[in-house]
Amino acid sequence: MIRLWVVVTWLVLWAAAAVHPGEQPLSRIAVERMVLAVNESAHVRASPLVLGLKGETNEWVEVEFFNPNPSNTDWVGVFSPADFSSAICEAYGVPQYYPMLCTAPIKYQYANFNNNGYSKSGKGKLKLQLINQREDFSFALFSGGLENPKLVAVSNKIAFANPKAPVYPRLAQGKSWNEMTVTWTSGYDFKEAVPFVEWGAKGGQRVLSPAGTLTFDRNSMCGAPARTVGWRHPGYIHTSYLKELWPDSLYTYRLGHRLPNGTHIWSKSYSFKASPYPGQDSVQRVVIFGDMGKAEADGSNEFNDFQPGSLNTTYQIIRDLKNIDMVVHIGDICYANGYLSQWDQFTAQIEPIASTVPYMIGMGNHERDWPGTGSFYGNLDSGGECGVPAQTVFYTPAENRAKLWYATDYGMFRFCIANTEEDWRPGTEQYKFIEQCLSSVDRQKQPWLIFLAHRVLGYSSCTFYEEEGTFEEPMGRESLQELWQKYKVDLAFYGHVHNYERTCPVYQNKCVVSGSDHYSGPFTATTHVVVGGAGAGTSDSEFTTSNIKWSYYRDFDYGFVKLTALNHSSLLFEYKKSSDGNVYDHFTISRDYRDILACSIDNCPRTTLAT
Repeated sequence: MIRLWVVVTWLVLWAAAAVHPGEQPLSRIAVERMVLAVNESAHVRASPLVLGLKGETNEWVEVEFFNPNPSNTDWVGVFSPADFSSAICEAYGVPQYYPMLCTAPIKYQYANFNNNGYSKSGKGKLKLQLINQREDFSFALFSGGLENPKLVAVSNKIAFANPKAPVYPRLAQGKSWNEMTVTWTSGYDFKEAVPFVEWGAKGGQRVLSPAGTLTFDRNSMCGAPARTVGWRHPGYIHTSYLKELWPDSLYTYRLGHRLPNGTHIWSKSYSFKASPYPGQDSVQRVVIFGDMGKAEADGSNEFNDFQPGSLNTTYQIIRDLKNIDMVVHIGDICYANGYLSQWDQFTAQIEPIASTVPYMIGMGNHERDWPGTGSFYGNLDSGGECGVPAQTVFYTPAENRAKLWYATDYGMFRFCIANTEEDWRPGTEQYKFIEQCLSSVDRQKQPWLIFLAHRVLGYSSCTFYEEEGTFEEPMGRESLQELWQKYKVDLAFYGHVHNYERTCPVYQNKCVVSGSDHYSGPFTATTHVVVGGAGAGTSDSEFTTSNIKWSYYRDFDYGFVKLTALNHSSLLFEYKKSSDGNVYDHFTISRDYRDILACSIDNCPRTTLAT
């Protein structure tokens, strides 16, 4: 029986938000305007009733429906939990409004998608992909379009065989080079079941390592929609620390939960290769990108904003995974923007990658920013999340995960990952971290020094930066460029701008040497790279038509970068397009250790001939 629902009031700015590439598609549904238009002749039926009978974490379902009064604006929403009634609502906003339709769907599709005759017959079928998200599902047919939804019919419920099962492991480098962390999601609180990882060298004896458990609740969110229609319980996030790994060794692992009755719940088995010894002279390969987001394989939700870029980037990395040792995703991770169900869907999308190689993240504006919460930018981009899901769903070796800046070494690489959503200017805690990270590296062990941040703190010729007259984030490089130059930072990477751009080695707005496909000899200046085209829409990231001398190579398309440290003296840089995985820009750096010690502009102590 369908219960009578009333309107939930939430921030009007979300209902009226203009469409742009960073917008969460679910925000286009005006949940607060939903009314009942139940028709006894209409129906929605979903099958199969039980999913994941063989342990699968994603399944395709068929949704068959009929509306006696069809239109081309009818749509089908996927809801989880299946019972999206007043029983699970809580009031928000003006006290006299009591919410009843209290949650947005986790995804949706228009009824006429691949159903060309729907507007006449009212009959249709959809093939939709569901992932295990700890709760059951139902499907609702709406008329009135997204802006004035009228509920016509609700389906039967379907569910995964074990909705609480451990899913979507995410590897990350620990705080030491020989430690790997495994983070995953389940429906088991630590009071219900004990989480752990069973792991060991491939073909060898396995051991058990305990895991800690974190979660967050609605009150942890800073505003709407994260606290209102976008709220969905994130489940329980478990992290285990696998220590004293042998360099370059292969390990296998699986996730486990021990129930009070002694029963064990297991995930499938996975494998990874441990980090090389610091400074080890072997081939080491790292993929870097920002702003990927998530997309739906069944074509729902996205209106092509994140398709095909997001899925193509994911596919190309999976295809080349045997030749990749680490991934760094520098902010704007899944663009949940306050719709918490999207974090599950993103971790499911990247599972083949993150379960196999360390998946390191940085904080972006769409994860952190919210007024009055201490973020450097007081805008609404996080949808009320204010960083909590990002810093909980993913592990980073930060000293304070709420601040999310950190250093991590991998073989011959040192990565200094900054957080542009927190103040980085001189005198701040983060500025001190950045200088410490850059200055403390042993260039004999880690000759390749990389700086990464979400917003462009260096150079970008995107039109909106030109309009500001900065070609960077305001207050971006004024102080940092002295650190990059002083400590001889090879490369600086940024996202935020949804395109690809490479500069010449540049310092104080001038090319120290001309842009090239090969650099050799002593360090001259940092090469800055914007690599924010991993999936998010590109419509607001066009390049200026002005002749910018430091801008060497541009591409207005989806793609990512792959760095390959061939040895202590040779680094290969490749920019690949997501559409085909081919290389469209590349260069090499050849340099000896004595070249790193050599002086260039403003990067050596002052000396004198006085005796």
